[in-house]
Parts: sequence; structure tokens; C-alpha cells
Amino acid sequence: MEIIEIKVMRGANYWSGNREKLIVMKLDIGDWEQRPTNTINGFGGALERLMPSLKSHRCSQGVEGGFLEHVRIGTWLGHVIEHIALELQSLAGMECGFGRTRSTNVKGIYHVVFSYSTERAGKYAAKAAVDLVENLLIGLDYNLDVAIQELQRLYNSEKLGPSTFAIVKEAQSRNIPYTRLNNDSLLMLGQGRSQKIIRASVASTTSSIAVDLASDKDATRNLLSRSYIPVPKGMLIDDINELEEAVKNIGFPLVTKPVNGNHGRGITTQITTLDQARKGFYAAQKISEDVIIERFIPGNDYRFLVINYKLAAVAKRTPALVTGNGRSTIEELIHETNSDPKRGEGHQKVLTKISIDAATLSILAAKELRLDSVLSIGEILFLKDTANLSSGGTATDVTDMVHPQNIFMAERIARLMNLDICGIDIMAEDVAGSITQENGAVIEVNAGPGLRMHLSPTEGTPRNVVAPLVDMLFPNNASGRIPVVAVTGTNGKTTVTRLIAHLAQAAGHHTGYTTTDGIYIDGTTIRLGDCSGPGGSATVLRDPLVDFAVLECARGGILRAGLGFDKCNISVVTNVTEDHLGLNDIDTIEQLARVKAVVPRSTFDTGTAILNADDDLVYQMKDTLTCSIALFSMDANNARIKKHCSEGGLAAFVEDNYFILRKGEWKTKIAAVNQVPLTFSGTCEFMIKNILPALLAASISNFPVETTAAALQSFIPSPELTPGRMNIFEFKNFRLMIDYVHNTDGYIQMKKFMEQVDAIKKTGIISATGDRRVEDIKNIGRYAALMFDEIIIRHGDNRGRTEEELSRLLSEGIREINSNVKVTIVSNEIESIQYAIDHAQRGEFIFVCVDDIQNTIAYVEQQIEKENTA
Repeated sequence: MEIIEIKVMRGANYWSGNREKLIVMKLDIGDWEQRPTNTINGFGGALERLMPSLKSHRCSQGVEGGFLEHVRIGTWLGHVIEHIALELQSLAGMECGFGRTRSTNVKGIYHVVFSYSTERAGKYAAKAAVDLVENLLIGLDYNLDVAIQELQRLYNSEKLGPSTFAIVKEAQSRNIPYTRLNNDSLLMLGQGRSQKIIRASVASTTSSIAVDLASDKDATRNLLSRSYIPVPKGMLIDDINELEEAVKNIGFPLVTKPVNGNHGRGITTQITTLDQARKGFYAAQKISEDVIIERFIPGNDYRFLVINYKLAAVAKRTPALVTGNGRSTIEELIHETNSDPKRGEGHQKVLTKISIDAATLSILAAKELRLDSVLSIGEILFLKDTANLSSGGTATDVTDMVHPQNIFMAERIARLMNLDICGIDIMAEDVAGSITQENGAVIEVNAGPGLRMHLSPTEGTPRNVVAPLVDMLFPNNASGRIPVVAVTGTNGKTTVTRLIAHLAQAAGHHTGYTTTDGIYIDGTTIRLGDCSGPGGSATVLRDPLVDFAVLECARGGILRAGLGFDKCNISVVTNVTEDHLGLNDIDTIEQLARVKAVVPRSTFDTGTAILNADDDLVYQMKDTLTCSIALFSMDANNARIKKHCSEGGLAAFVEDNYFILRKGEWKTKIAAVNQVPLTFSGTCEFMIKNILPALLAASISNFPVETTAAALQSFIPSPELTPGRMNIFEFKNFRLMIDYVHNTDGYIQMKKFMEQVDAIKKTGIISATGDRRVEDIKNIGRYAALMFDEIIIRHGDNRGRTEEELSRLLSEGIREINSNVKVTIVSNEIESIQYAIDHAQRGEFIFVCVDDIQNTIAYVEQQIEKENTA
């Protein structure tokens, strides 16, 4: 078997209507295509013995054991590998339940599709499933434990921590999108101008000065002391020679801690001798040069969590401990405690495993104990000086017990610190009574406090502390979204995208849009090149200036990784015609339509899909959609339009040389067709088609009609606004037009325009892309022969074919239509243009099919400038 490729879907995609995270493995099972599982001796039994948990897989039969029954009666190995990949992830602790396997047009080659939790783990599961099956087929053992351990390692290295995961789940429950900005806990919630950034529990709303202040424990203690908040008496020193004086001044028992530590690192508590104080000083200096010496406050350790200056929860924290049973050693008790499935490494789970570190050994030594000591029944041994969950401590929720005066104090501390999300550590015997200087103290204030002790306390009521956090970031149930318009289709989508963005900008929006030409923010080029995939969309939605996004969504990006967003407000499908067939296992126009349908399927139920009523495949998409529908047509009498509007629907069409919007029975004239520059005085039918969906998008977005009409007049077809789309350059004796046309339907539409061009001679510079079908390449030659008096063949994106083969196929198409037309081959794009310019006649019209749009435009402009200065 051979894995041909593995693709990772990260958004709406071709394979599922509602599952965004999918692995798509293209797998060649080779000769095993001739051997379903029921013909492979012993395979089913070996698989069941190795992975008995596969019994839970129901498969299409819908009953437990359904999949294994399929294996017994006969299924193909691609299907088996799908289920194994899912089960491997499940055994490693990941919830992944969706899978499907589909054959391609090549016998023995399958698409194995299954869900994943994290990308690296998902890809590993795909490869491991293939390895497992190959081992079983040749009778070799497969070490399942090794695969599961590696999957767990990959999963733990990528998955979100409990606090961050809880924030994401809360955001998702409110329809707030999220984007992971790194492999750690840095997230963007929302989109564009409405975004908020958060890392763990530090938000973009959090003051950096407040964070710096909280990290300086001495400065925090002084600030709170001056505001009459009870804090322990203390001093800041940086030299061991100052220690003795500090001890005399403060008195035992005391605490040493680094001035800017966290998670309890470097802290030594309950110091009662000068020797202990020295050791504590040096332990603290490993974290920071400056060390705080302060009075030890007896009592319980409480964490007050304040969000948006309101108390959200309070937990009583208990240091890591073990309880003796009279027979187990301390080390055995620690291992037994760590075996609790709630405990994991670091912040993986709700509790952290207890480590045996220097602090633990120091505590044991002070009590004259060793790891092999046995505690008596019921004897409690605390293993850490601090009660942090990160060092193995536990938490008990006590929120409902807190005295009102303590609530007021905690909220006042947050305001004094100017810290909108903070954790306040207080030592006191009890929080049910008012805390004063005599019975407790504020030990420190933390920016970025952990949330898991409140979300999943060891005891007591779990508190949904992420709800007030998300409320703070997105008040009044805001979704954090900006309007998103997604545009797809075979032809016209780039111009439609640019025009919608132009109309939005005229309506006062800060627009970001992506096309096959590049990425643009408020009309400024951010990047040139084909950015019609998910990466371009992500760039626009990440930009904090953008409040209206228009995203071109091409076939390639959809098949490669899905859409770069989860949902859109408006979708547009311009048309579906034969292009790129035979690529990426999309062999028919119906399959291509299903690829394009991914975009309207991603439309919110409250949004609108704009569909071409003149295109059967596009119009049929409405039957699979749950959103509103708007239609456009070149024919005002289109029966589909009439029926749609009679039912109160919205449509756009051309009637009596006017662009018309119709809602139900109401019609609105927008502009005369021949007065809109993009229509080339009404002579360019395909540009007229491109305007119709843009008008609908503007109407749905509630742009004023007057603004839209005026913006149509300022959208001039030019290298600036529509690069590579009908760019006409006036030389002294001839005209030259650059266009990106590259498929059969594009040439059909261009032929209609060329028929209206008045010229003494028409010359066409044409090319074809090498990965297209033979018939598609020949069609370009055929239509060129119908349009031009002379044809120049150039080469560009050969994609697997030789220049000679492309020239031959184009020439064959040309000769089928016109055996007398002059054909010249000039391979280089720039050289072909120069050849046409050098041989141009007065009154000639030169058409250039362009690949390298920006460089070609620049070259033509240079030639005009050279002509004008000659």
C-alpha cells in the first residue's frame, strides 16, 4: 500500500457539511483491491484480537459490532484503515467519531477521511493505521502501545490547556469564532476589527502596566499596604548579608520568595531558623536576584478570582499531600495519588501529578523522613510549601461562603491594580468572616490566573468563570464577527470580489479582500499572488482594521484545506463551467459543482446565498441550503426569477438596459447598463453578469442605493481596480488588451466581446495550462481561431506538458476551425507581447492572455511611455 498524500481540512470542506477538522488521506491499496477482508485468511480475527475496542464501532449498520461484521462479510482495506485511525486516536484520549472512505476514478485508490483533534496526531494516526494493517497482512506483530503513546505525546504537545479550552468552548457556544495564533495558548476570538486576543487568562484588554506591577511582588505589597489592604510585613533584599537584619526586623516564622516568581517557584514557607532562611534566600535567588522576606501568615490558602472587577469565584487550596495507610511508603503513596486519571503532566488535566523535587525532599528531611518511610494510618503529610495546583495541590470551592467585606476587598484590589482579570492569594483561617490585619493577609496578586481550580474543583461546586470573562470581552452577546462575503464560481469571481469590496468601501467600511491576484486592505496591496485559498482568508480576518471581508474561494484551496473560515454572511456562486476537470479527482462538472457548493453551504442560516439563476448547476444548489436565497439573471423574464420574486424573494437582473433589483413585487432601478464603466458601454456581457451578484450583496448588506449607484461609476476597469481583467491600453496606432481568461467558458464570453470590437485586424496571444484535459486545451485553440486573424502561441504554466505538446494541441484546435489563420510561436510572455507590438498595424486590436499579470501590465505601460517620449 502507498500513501499518495495526506491533506488537513481546517474549515468547511468538500467531505462534510459540518465537520471542519478532517484528515483526507489518498491511499493506493494496490493489489489488495482484489482482496476484500473476507478473503484474507485470519485478518479479521487478528484485527479483533489486537484492537478489541473496535467492537464499539457501529459503522453503517448502526449497531455495536457493525464494523467488525463488515470485516467478516467483506470490506476493503481503505475502509478498515479509516476505522483504525479513528480508534487509535480514541485510545489515546481523543474524541474523534466521523469517518468515510470513498473510491476515486482509479481502481484501488481511495480517499480515507476521518476526524482529528490535533493535526500532527491526526496525520500520525493515518500513517500508523496503514502500518498496522500492513503488519497484520504479513503476519507480523504490531506494538499498539507504542503508537498510542506517541499519539498521546503529539496530542498533549498541541492540545489546549484546561483554562484555554474552556474559554474556547464558551466562545463557541456563543457563535464567537476562534483562531489559534501559535502552538501554545495565544488565541484570537472574533474577527477583524471585532477581535480580542487572549493568552491563557491574560486578554488584550488587560493593562500591560498592571501585569508588570503584579509580577513585582514587592511593589504590589507596597501599593496595597498604602491603600490599607492587609499584607504581611516584609522587606526586599538582594544580598545574603542583609538577611540577618531582615530576619530580626520581621521575626519568625517567615517566608522567602522571589520578587517576580509564579506557580510557587522559589518559595519557602514556615521558616523558623536562620539556616532555613539562608536556604530559602538562595532558592528564591534562582528565580530572581531580588528576594522578598516577609512574615509567615498562618491559616488556609485561598484564591479569589476577579474578572472585570467583579468576584467570580473563590477556592480554598490545599498543598499536595498523601495520607498514610500503615503499609505503603511515601513514594508508593505519591505514585498511587498520581495514578488518579484526573491528574496529568503540567496543565494537561484538572489536577497535576505530584513531583518529587528538591522542595519535597527538603520537607521530608526536616521531618526526618525518607521516601521509603511508612506513614501511620490517617497520618497526613504535606509534600509542598505552597498550595498551587501546578505543584499537585487540590482546590475546594468556597465561593458561597465568602463574607461581603472580603468580596468588596478583592474587587477593590483589582481596581487598585487596574487588573481586569486577576487572582488574589489570601492567607486566612476562614473567609466567612471579614479579613483584617489581625487574622489574615493578601499574599500576592497574579495576572493570568489559572482557571481550572474553579472550573473543576476537587470538591465543591464548579464555577463557569469563563462566562464572565467572555462577557467582558464581548458584552451584550456580541459575536465578535464582521460581515463576511464569500465568492466562488468558475469565472468572474475575482471581479465580483473586487466590486463588492469597492461598494463596501464606498459605504464606509474598512474592507479586506482576497483574490487570485493578492490580498488587499482598504485598497492597499498586502501581498501579490494567488491568495484565494484559506491562508489569504485568514490574513484578512486577522487584520484589526477590517470590518468587512470579501473572500474569493477558489476550487484549489477548498480541496486542499477547506475554507479559511467557518461561516459567512453572504455567499456568491457566479457559475460552474468546465475547468480544472481531471485534477484532484474532480472529473465531472457535477463533482466540480459540489466543490463550489461548499461555499454556499457555509452560509449562516440567517445569511443569504446569491445564486446564478441562468446556470442549472448553481441554481440547484438552493435545494441543499438552509439560508435565504437571492437570484440573479441576465433575463428579466427568467421563470426562476419570476417564481422567486412572486414568493417575496430578492433578485437582480437586466431589464430595458437597466440594472434592476427586485424584492417581491417592488423594483428598484440602480443604473443604466451602458452608463456603468465596467460594462464597456454595455458591450461586455460577462462584465454585466459580474455586476448583478455584487448589487445583490450590496443590497443585502444594506448599503444605500445611491451610494451603490455612485460607486458603480467610480469602479473603472483598469490595471488599478481590475488588474488582468479587460485592461485596455491605447497605443498611438493600435489597442492592446490584457485579460486573465484561461478556460473554455472564458473564451466563449471573450468571443462575444471581440465580435463587438471594431478593428482592422485582431491578433490574439494565447496559452494553455498543461494540467488541463486535451479537449480543454484544444478548445482554447478553436475559440481563438473564431476570434483572431492572427494567433501567437506563448507558453507559461506548463504543469507537466512540454511546450511542444501544448503548441501542438493548441494548433490542432486552431486548424480544426481555420486552417488559413497565421500562427506564430513565441514562448516567452513578454517577448510575445513585444513581437505583437513590433508587428502591429494601424487600427489593430491585440488581445493578450496573461499569466504574470503585474509584470505584464508594467511592461505594457513602459512601452506606452517609451512610445510617448520617442
